[in-house]
Amino acid sequence: MDLFNEKIVKKNYDYKDAFIVLALILVAFLLFFLTIFLNLTMALPIVLIGIGYGLFQLISARHVEFEYSVTNGDMDVDKIIAKRKRVRVFSVEGKNLEMLAKLKSDKYTGDFQSISQRVEAVSFMENDDVYFLVAPYKGNRTILFFEPNERMLQDFRKKAPRNVFIS
Repeated sequence: MDLFNEKIVKKNYDYKDAFIVLALILVAFLLFFLTIFLNLTMALPIVLIGIGYGLFQLISARHVEFEYSVTNGDMDVDKIIAKRKRVRVFSVEGKNLEMLAKLKSDKYTGDFQSISQRVEAVSFMENDDVYFLVAPYKGNRTILFFEPNERMLQDFRKKAPRNVFIS
């Protein structure tokens, strides 16, 4: 019998998201005024519809969720963008797990901090429930930051007991 567990975590808005939304609105206004300045009054309705649609698509793309799916100790992490697009950002077999521990622990040493391939699939990094997982992904040593539930942690512990450190 397969053990299956999943969790969805919504990414919180931060200052970077707010800056991007503000910049998109300013660019939309500039395009609108440029259309008026170039005296393209015949194309104005089409331009307005295009700007509005593009603005809606780009701003709503800032709504991001992460879905963690753990099946028998193997994990897949998908990024869900605006509830309309799903992208696989990380996948690992439990037997290839190098390290799993809480981010705010003594296990997060310089060796792990220097890994260049990073996947941040969390609501926000300062959360106390953030764990890190180190494993190969697409041929590179990758570190995943995520917020698992207790059942996921126990599934990982069953698959790789020497590499999972749950406090």
